[in-house]
Amino acid sequence: MIARLSISFIIIGCSLSGENWPRFRGTNGTGISKSEIPVKWTNSNTKWKTILPATGHGSPIIWDDSIFVLCADEEKGTRIAACVNAKTGKIIWSKKFAATKHKHHKQNSFASSTPAADSEHVYFSWGTPENLTLVAMTHKGQVAWKKDLNPVEGGHGFGASPIIYKNLLVINNDQDGESSLLALDKATGKIFWETPRNSKRLTYSTPIAYTAAGREEELIFTNWTHGITGINPINGKVNWENSVFNQSSKERAIGSPITAQDLVIGTCGFVTKLKHVVAIRPKGKHMEEVWRIEKSVPHIPTPLLIGKNLFLWNDQGIVTCVEADTGKVHWSERAVRSGKFFSSPVAANGIIYCIDSNGKMIVMRGDGKFEILAENDLDQRCNATPAIADNVMYIRTYTELIAIAK
Repeated sequence: MIARLSISFIIIGCSLSGENWPRFRGTNGTGISKSEIPVKWTNSNTKWKTILPATGHGSPIIWDDSIFVLCADEEKGTRIAACVNAKTGKIIWSKKFAATKHKHHKQNSFASSTPAADSEHVYFSWGTPENLTLVAMTHKGQVAWKKDLNPVEGGHGFGASPIIYKNLLVINNDQDGESSLLALDKATGKIFWETPRNSKRLTYSTPIAYTAAGREEELIFTNWTHGITGINPINGKVNWENSVFNQSSKERAIGSPITAQDLVIGTCGFVTKLKHVVAIRPKGKHMEEVWRIEKSVPHIPTPLLIGKNLFLWNDQGIVTCVEADTGKVHWSERAVRSGKFFSSPVAANGIIYCIDSNGKMIVMRGDGKFEILAENDLDQRCNATPAIADNVMYIRTYTELIAIAK
Protein backbone atom coordinates (compact mmCIF):
# COMPACT_ATOMS: atom_id res chain seq x y z
CA MET A 1 0.00 0.00 0.00
CA ILE A 2 1.17 3.48 -0.82
CA ALA A 3 2.06 5.25 2.40
CA ARG A 4 0.34 8.51 1.61
CA LEU A 5 -1.51 10.33 -1.14
CA SER A 6 0.35 12.57 -3.52
CA ILE A 7 -1.45 15.90 -3.81
CA SER A 8 0.98 17.87 -5.96
CA PHE A 9 -0.97 17.47 -9.18
CA ILE A 10 -4.49 17.13 -7.86
CA ILE A 11 -7.26 18.95 -9.67
CA ILE A 12 -10.79 17.89 -8.76
CA GLY A 13 -13.53 19.23 -11.01
CA CYS A 14 -11.28 21.94 -12.49
CA SER A 15 -9.27 22.43 -15.66
CA LEU A 16 -7.41 25.19 -17.38
CA SER A 17 -10.35 25.98 -19.67
CA GLY A 18 -14.04 26.19 -18.95
CA GLU A 19 -16.32 24.45 -16.49
CA ASN A 20 -16.23 20.71 -15.84
CA TRP A 21 -18.84 18.28 -14.54
CA PRO A 22 -16.47 15.41 -13.68
CA ARG A 23 -18.72 12.89 -11.89
CA PHE A 24 -22.36 12.18 -11.03
CA ARG A 25 -23.99 15.57 -10.31
CA GLY A 26 -20.78 17.50 -10.89
CA THR A 27 -18.04 18.48 -8.46
CA ASN A 28 -18.51 16.54 -5.20
CA GLY A 29 -22.06 15.68 -6.23
CA THR A 30 -23.53 19.11 -5.47
CA GLY A 31 -25.55 19.36 -8.69
CA ILE A 32 -24.77 23.10 -8.85
CA SER A 33 -23.57 25.21 -11.79
CA LYS A 34 -23.26 28.96 -12.34
CA SER A 35 -24.17 28.52 -16.00
CA GLU A 36 -27.24 30.18 -17.49
CA ILE A 37 -29.63 27.69 -19.07
CA PRO A 38 -32.86 28.74 -20.82
CA VAL A 39 -36.03 28.31 -18.78
CA LYS A 40 -38.52 27.73 -21.60
CA TRP A 41 -37.13 25.89 -24.61
CA THR A 42 -37.87 26.22 -28.30
CA ASN A 43 -36.30 24.36 -31.21
CA SER A 44 -33.62 27.04 -31.38
CA ASN A 45 -32.39 26.03 -27.94
CA THR A 46 -31.38 22.56 -29.18
CA LYS A 47 -27.72 23.09 -30.00
CA TRP A 48 -27.37 19.54 -31.27
CA LYS A 49 -28.85 16.07 -30.84
CA THR A 50 -26.82 12.87 -31.24
CA ILE A 51 -27.92 9.25 -31.37
CA LEU A 52 -25.67 7.30 -28.99
CA PRO A 53 -23.98 3.98 -29.89
CA ALA A 54 -26.43 2.11 -27.63
CA THR A 55 -28.90 2.69 -24.79
CA GLY A 56 -28.65 3.34 -21.07
CA HIS A 57 -29.56 5.44 -18.04
CA GLY A 58 -26.11 6.52 -16.80
CA SER A 59 -25.61 10.29 -16.62
CA PRO A 60 -23.13 12.14 -18.85
CA ILE A 61 -20.04 13.89 -17.49
CA ILE A 62 -17.92 16.66 -18.99
CA TRP A 63 -14.22 17.38 -19.09
CA ASP A 64 -13.14 20.33 -21.24
CA ASP A 65 -14.76 19.76 -24.66
CA SER A 66 -15.44 16.05 -24.12
CA ILE A 67 -18.62 14.39 -22.88
CA PHE A 68 -18.27 10.84 -21.60
CA VAL A 69 -21.12 8.39 -21.23
CA LEU A 70 -21.60 4.64 -20.76
CA CYS A 71 -23.90 2.76 -23.13
CA ALA A 72 -24.91 -0.89 -23.48
CA ASP A 73 -26.46 -3.29 -25.94
CA GLU A 74 -29.51 -4.60 -24.06
CA GLU A 75 -29.75 -7.63 -26.39
CA LYS A 76 -26.14 -8.80 -26.04
CA GLY A 77 -24.96 -7.19 -22.78
CA THR A 78 -22.00 -5.48 -24.48
CA ARG A 79 -20.92 -2.31 -22.65
CA ILE A 80 -19.79 0.67 -24.72
CA ALA A 81 -17.74 3.60 -23.45
CA ALA A 82 -18.25 6.69 -25.60
CA CYS A 83 -16.86 10.19 -26.01
CA VAL A 84 -18.85 13.00 -27.67
CA ASN A 85 -17.57 16.42 -28.70
CA ALA A 86 -19.37 18.96 -26.50
CA LYS A 87 -19.36 21.67 -29.17
CA THR A 88 -20.57 19.67 -32.16
CA GLY A 89 -22.24 16.55 -30.77
CA LYS A 90 -20.02 14.37 -32.96
CA ILE A 91 -19.07 10.97 -31.50
CA ILE A 92 -15.28 11.11 -31.23
CA TRP A 93 -14.77 7.50 -30.20
CA SER A 94 -16.54 4.49 -28.74
CA LYS A 95 -15.08 1.31 -27.29
CA LYS A 96 -16.93 -1.99 -26.85
CA PHE A 97 -16.36 -4.35 -23.93
CA ALA A 98 -17.75 -7.87 -23.85
CA ALA A 99 -20.02 -8.47 -20.85
CA THR A 100 -22.82 -10.87 -20.03
CA LYS A 101 -26.52 -10.25 -20.42
CA HIS A 102 -28.36 -10.83 -17.15
CA LYS A 103 -31.53 -10.01 -15.24
CA HIS A 104 -32.12 -6.47 -14.00
CA HIS A 105 -35.03 -4.36 -12.80
CA LYS A 106 -37.32 -3.14 -15.62
CA GLN A 107 -36.40 0.46 -14.75
CA ASN A 108 -32.67 -0.31 -14.77
CA SER A 109 -30.32 -0.88 -17.71
CA PHE A 110 -26.92 -2.42 -18.38
CA ALA A 111 -25.47 1.11 -18.46
CA SER A 112 -26.87 2.91 -15.41
CA SER A 113 -23.61 4.07 -13.82
CA THR A 114 -22.01 7.46 -14.40
CA PRO A 115 -18.30 7.76 -15.33
CA ALA A 116 -15.77 9.97 -13.53
CA ALA A 117 -12.96 11.95 -15.17
CA ASP A 118 -9.82 13.90 -14.42
CA SER A 119 -7.26 15.57 -16.70
CA GLU A 120 -5.66 12.23 -17.63
CA HIS A 121 -8.35 9.54 -17.73
CA VAL A 122 -12.04 8.75 -17.70
CA TYR A 123 -13.23 5.85 -15.55
CA PHE A 124 -16.20 3.58 -16.25
CA SER A 125 -17.89 0.92 -14.10
CA TRP A 126 -20.41 -1.85 -14.62
CA GLY A 127 -21.41 -5.00 -12.82
CA THR A 128 -22.50 -8.51 -13.80
CA PRO A 129 -23.07 -11.75 -11.87
CA GLU A 130 -19.48 -12.59 -12.85
CA ASN A 131 -17.58 -9.36 -12.17
CA LEU A 132 -17.49 -5.79 -10.98
CA THR A 133 -15.54 -4.15 -13.79
CA LEU A 134 -13.63 -0.86 -13.64
CA VAL A 135 -11.95 0.58 -16.73
CA ALA A 136 -9.64 3.57 -17.10
CA MET A 137 -9.36 5.13 -20.55
CA THR A 138 -7.41 8.05 -21.92
CA HIS A 139 -9.38 10.99 -23.25
CA LYS A 140 -8.43 9.75 -26.74
CA GLY A 141 -10.11 6.39 -26.18
CA GLN A 142 -7.21 4.09 -25.33
CA VAL A 143 -7.58 1.59 -22.47
CA ALA A 144 -5.09 2.46 -19.71
CA TRP A 145 -6.14 -0.42 -17.45
CA LYS A 146 -9.07 -2.75 -16.80
CA LYS A 147 -9.90 -4.43 -13.50
CA ASP A 148 -12.35 -7.33 -13.04
CA LEU A 149 -13.24 -7.86 -9.39
CA ASN A 150 -15.66 -10.03 -7.42
CA PRO A 151 -19.17 -10.91 -8.69
CA VAL A 152 -22.06 -8.49 -8.20
CA GLU A 153 -25.10 -10.02 -6.49
CA GLY A 154 -28.49 -8.31 -6.67
CA GLY A 155 -31.54 -8.96 -8.80
CA HIS A 156 -32.12 -5.29 -9.65
CA GLY A 157 -28.86 -4.97 -11.56
CA PHE A 158 -25.86 -2.67 -11.17
CA GLY A 159 -25.79 1.14 -10.90
CA ALA A 160 -22.91 2.25 -8.65
CA SER A 161 -20.77 5.12 -9.95
CA PRO A 162 -17.09 5.80 -9.15
CA ILE A 163 -15.54 9.05 -7.95
CA ILE A 164 -12.00 10.37 -8.04
CA TYR A 165 -10.42 11.39 -4.76
CA LYS A 166 -6.86 12.69 -5.19
CA ASN A 167 -4.92 9.72 -6.62
CA LEU A 168 -7.68 7.21 -5.89
CA LEU A 169 -10.66 5.83 -7.77
CA VAL A 170 -13.34 5.09 -5.17
CA ILE A 171 -16.55 3.07 -5.55
CA ASN A 172 -19.32 1.80 -3.29
CA ASN A 173 -19.35 -1.98 -3.71
CA ASP A 174 -22.22 -2.61 -1.28
CA GLN A 175 -24.37 -5.43 -2.64
CA ASP A 176 -26.49 -8.45 -1.72
CA GLY A 177 -23.42 -10.67 -1.56
CA GLU A 178 -19.83 -10.11 -0.46
CA SER A 179 -19.50 -6.34 -0.07
CA SER A 180 -16.84 -3.70 0.44
CA LEU A 181 -15.84 -0.10 -0.08
CA LEU A 182 -13.07 0.06 -2.66
CA ALA A 183 -10.25 2.48 -3.49
CA LEU A 184 -7.92 1.79 -6.41
CA ASP A 185 -4.79 3.58 -7.52
CA LYS A 186 -6.29 5.55 -10.39
CA ALA A 187 -3.07 5.31 -12.44
CA THR A 188 -2.69 1.53 -12.30
CA GLY A 189 -5.95 -0.02 -11.08
CA LYS A 190 -4.16 -1.66 -8.15
CA ILE A 191 -6.33 -1.94 -5.03
CA PHE A 192 -5.16 0.70 -2.55
CA TRP A 193 -7.54 -0.25 0.26
CA GLU A 194 -10.67 -2.34 0.67
CA THR A 195 -13.05 -2.03 3.62
CA PRO A 196 -15.25 -5.12 4.21
CA ARG A 197 -18.97 -4.48 4.66
CA ASN A 198 -22.09 -6.37 5.74
CA SER A 199 -24.42 -4.40 3.49
CA LYS A 200 -27.03 -7.07 2.58
CA ARG A 201 -28.49 -4.82 -0.14
CA LEU A 202 -27.21 -3.71 -3.53
CA THR A 203 -26.60 0.03 -3.18
CA TYR A 204 -26.59 2.76 -5.82
CA SER A 205 -25.54 5.87 -3.88
CA THR A 206 -22.37 7.69 -4.94
CA PRO A 207 -19.85 8.72 -2.22
CA ILE A 208 -18.73 12.30 -1.54
CA ALA A 209 -15.86 14.03 0.25
CA TYR A 210 -16.63 15.82 3.52
CA THR A 211 -14.69 18.32 5.61
CA ALA A 212 -15.72 19.94 8.90
CA ALA A 213 -13.81 22.27 11.23
CA GLY A 214 -11.25 20.45 13.33
CA ARG A 215 -11.56 17.20 11.38
CA GLU A 216 -9.56 15.58 8.62
CA GLU A 217 -11.34 15.15 5.30
CA GLU A 218 -13.45 12.00 5.05
CA LEU A 219 -15.32 10.02 2.43
CA ILE A 220 -19.04 9.59 3.07
CA PHE A 221 -21.02 6.49 2.08
CA THR A 222 -24.67 5.57 2.62
CA ASN A 223 -26.19 2.09 2.84
CA TRP A 224 -29.32 0.60 4.42
CA THR A 225 -27.52 -1.69 6.90
CA HIS A 226 -24.56 0.54 7.76
CA GLY A 227 -26.41 3.87 7.64
CA ILE A 228 -24.09 6.83 7.07
CA THR A 229 -20.36 6.05 7.28
CA GLY A 230 -17.28 8.28 7.45
CA ILE A 231 -14.14 6.69 5.98
CA ASN A 232 -10.51 7.73 6.32
CA PRO A 233 -9.49 8.12 2.64
CA ILE A 234 -5.83 7.33 3.32
CA ASN A 235 -6.33 3.82 4.71
CA GLY A 236 -10.04 3.01 4.33
CA LYS A 237 -10.64 2.72 8.09
CA VAL A 238 -14.06 3.55 9.49
CA ASN A 239 -13.91 6.81 11.45
CA TRP A 240 -17.55 6.63 12.51
CA GLU A 241 -20.80 5.04 11.51
CA ASN A 242 -24.39 6.06 12.34
CA SER A 243 -27.06 3.42 11.76
CA VAL A 244 -29.89 5.89 11.10
CA PHE A 245 -32.11 3.91 8.73
CA ASN A 246 -34.91 1.48 9.57
CA GLN A 247 -33.55 -2.05 10.19
CA SER A 248 -36.96 -3.70 10.68
CA SER A 249 -37.68 -3.86 6.94
CA LYS A 250 -35.43 -4.10 3.90
CA GLU A 251 -34.50 -0.75 2.40
CA ARG A 252 -32.10 0.50 -0.25
CA ALA A 253 -29.84 3.57 -0.49
CA ILE A 254 -30.22 4.94 -4.02
CA GLY A 255 -29.98 8.72 -3.72
CA SER A 256 -26.50 9.97 -2.88
CA PRO A 257 -25.39 11.82 0.27
CA ILE A 258 -24.73 15.55 0.20
CA THR A 259 -23.23 18.07 2.62
CA ALA A 260 -24.64 21.35 3.96
CA GLN A 261 -21.93 23.23 5.85
CA ASP A 262 -20.97 20.75 8.61
CA LEU A 263 -24.05 18.58 8.04
CA VAL A 264 -24.04 15.26 6.23
CA ILE A 265 -27.43 14.40 4.73
CA GLY A 266 -28.29 10.85 3.65
CA THR A 267 -31.38 9.14 2.23
CA CYS A 268 -32.70 5.58 2.23
CA GLY A 269 -35.99 3.75 1.97
CA PHE A 270 -38.17 1.28 0.13
CA VAL A 271 -40.52 1.95 -2.77
CA THR A 272 -43.77 1.08 -0.99
CA LYS A 273 -42.66 1.70 2.59
CA LEU A 274 -41.02 4.31 4.79
CA LYS A 275 -38.36 6.61 3.36
CA HIS A 276 -35.92 8.78 5.30
CA VAL A 277 -33.85 11.91 4.91
CA VAL A 278 -31.49 12.17 7.88
CA ALA A 279 -29.03 14.95 8.78
CA ILE A 280 -26.09 14.40 11.12
CA ARG A 281 -23.26 16.67 12.27
CA PRO A 282 -20.04 16.35 14.31
CA LYS A 283 -20.13 15.95 18.07
CA GLY A 284 -16.57 15.42 19.21
CA LYS A 285 -15.04 12.59 17.20
CA HIS A 286 -18.47 11.16 16.44
CA MET A 287 -21.59 12.32 14.62
CA GLU A 288 -25.06 12.88 16.01
CA GLU A 289 -28.46 13.03 14.38
CA VAL A 290 -29.79 16.59 14.09
CA TRP A 291 -33.05 16.09 12.22
CA ARG A 292 -34.95 13.68 10.02
CA ILE A 293 -37.90 13.92 7.62
CA GLU A 294 -39.94 10.87 6.60
CA LYS A 295 -42.90 12.35 4.73
CA SER A 296 -42.93 13.03 0.96
CA VAL A 297 -39.16 12.54 0.72
CA PRO A 298 -37.14 11.07 -2.17
CA HIS A 299 -36.06 7.48 -2.54
CA ILE A 300 -34.22 7.75 -5.87
CA PRO A 301 -33.50 11.48 -6.54
CA THR A 302 -30.60 13.00 -4.61
CA PRO A 303 -31.38 16.13 -2.52
CA LEU A 304 -30.30 19.54 -3.79
CA LEU A 305 -28.86 22.33 -1.61
CA ILE A 306 -29.10 25.96 -2.77
CA GLY A 307 -27.87 28.42 -0.19
CA LYS A 308 -29.60 27.63 3.11
CA ASN A 309 -32.47 25.75 1.47
CA LEU A 310 -32.58 22.02 0.88
CA PHE A 311 -34.87 20.79 -1.89
CA LEU A 312 -36.19 17.24 -1.54
CA TRP A 313 -37.63 16.17 -4.90
CA ASN A 314 -39.42 12.88 -4.41
CA ASP A 315 -40.05 10.11 -6.92
CA GLN A 316 -43.65 11.24 -7.62
CA GLY A 317 -42.78 14.91 -8.16
CA ILE A 318 -43.59 16.34 -4.73
CA VAL A 319 -40.95 18.90 -3.76
CA THR A 320 -40.28 19.84 -0.14
CA CYS A 321 -38.24 22.94 0.72
CA VAL A 322 -36.41 22.62 4.03
CA GLU A 323 -34.17 24.83 6.12
CA ALA A 324 -31.02 22.75 5.84
CA ASP A 325 -29.58 23.59 9.23
CA THR A 326 -32.67 22.72 11.28
CA GLY A 327 -34.87 20.53 9.09
CA LYS A 328 -37.75 23.01 9.35
CA VAL A 329 -40.14 22.47 6.44
CA HIS A 330 -40.97 25.70 4.60
CA TRP A 331 -43.36 24.11 2.13
CA SER A 332 -44.20 20.88 0.33
CA GLU A 333 -45.82 21.17 -3.12
CA ARG A 334 -46.50 19.02 -6.15
CA ALA A 335 -44.26 20.17 -8.98
CA VAL A 336 -46.00 18.14 -11.67
CA ARG A 337 -49.49 16.67 -12.03
CA SER A 338 -48.17 13.20 -12.86
CA GLY A 339 -44.74 11.75 -13.43
CA LYS A 340 -42.06 9.42 -12.13
CA PHE A 341 -38.60 10.74 -11.33
CA PHE A 342 -35.43 8.64 -11.52
CA SER A 343 -33.30 11.67 -12.36
CA SER A 344 -31.96 13.98 -9.64
CA PRO A 345 -32.51 17.74 -9.60
CA VAL A 346 -29.69 20.10 -10.58
CA ALA A 347 -29.41 23.88 -10.46
CA ALA A 348 -28.08 26.38 -12.98
CA ASN A 349 -27.71 30.02 -11.96
CA GLY A 350 -30.06 29.38 -9.02
CA ILE A 351 -32.83 27.76 -11.08
CA ILE A 352 -33.81 24.12 -10.50
CA TYR A 353 -34.15 21.58 -13.31
CA CYS A 354 -35.45 18.03 -12.90
CA ILE A 355 -36.59 15.66 -15.64
CA ASP A 356 -39.16 12.89 -15.34
CA SER A 357 -38.92 9.42 -16.86
CA ASN A 358 -41.00 10.48 -19.89
CA GLY A 359 -38.62 13.30 -20.75
CA LYS A 360 -40.50 16.27 -19.29
CA MET A 361 -38.10 18.82 -17.83
CA ILE A 362 -39.63 20.70 -14.91
CA VAL A 363 -38.05 24.12 -14.27
CA MET A 364 -38.59 25.66 -10.82
CA ARG A 365 -37.49 28.67 -8.79
CA GLY A 366 -34.57 27.92 -6.50
CA ASP A 367 -34.78 30.93 -4.18
CA GLY A 368 -37.04 29.20 -1.66
CA LYS A 369 -40.36 30.38 -3.12
CA PHE A 370 -42.47 27.77 -4.85
CA GLU A 371 -43.12 28.50 -8.51
CA ILE A 372 -42.96 26.30 -11.62
CA LEU A 373 -41.34 28.40 -14.33
CA ALA A 374 -41.69 26.03 -17.29
CA GLU A 375 -42.23 22.50 -18.53
CA ASN A 376 -40.15 21.42 -21.50
CA ASP A 377 -40.95 18.17 -23.31
CA LEU A 378 -38.28 16.00 -24.92
CA ASP A 379 -40.83 13.22 -25.55
CA GLN A 380 -38.20 10.58 -24.87
CA ARG A 381 -37.58 8.15 -22.04
CA CYS A 382 -35.04 9.58 -19.58
CA ASN A 383 -33.73 8.28 -16.26
CA ALA A 384 -30.41 10.17 -16.31
CA THR A 385 -29.40 13.34 -14.46
CA PRO A 386 -28.31 16.26 -16.71
CA ALA A 387 -24.78 17.62 -16.80
CA ILE A 388 -24.09 21.37 -17.11
CA ALA A 389 -21.02 23.27 -18.27
CA ASP A 390 -20.29 26.59 -19.95
CA ASN A 391 -23.95 27.59 -20.32
CA VAL A 392 -24.99 24.31 -21.92
CA MET A 393 -27.10 21.54 -20.41
CA TYR A 394 -26.45 18.01 -21.68
CA ILE A 395 -29.34 15.56 -21.32
CA ARG A 396 -28.93 11.86 -21.85
CA THR A 397 -32.17 10.17 -22.89
CA TYR A 398 -32.40 6.41 -23.30
CA THR A 399 -31.08 6.61 -26.87
CA GLU A 400 -29.70 10.12 -27.44
CA LEU A 401 -27.56 12.94 -26.07
CA ILE A 402 -29.04 16.43 -26.36
CA ALA A 403 -27.40 19.85 -25.84
CA ILE A 404 -29.64 22.71 -24.68
CA ALA A 405 -28.39 26.32 -24.66
CA LYS A 406 -29.50 29.92 -25.16
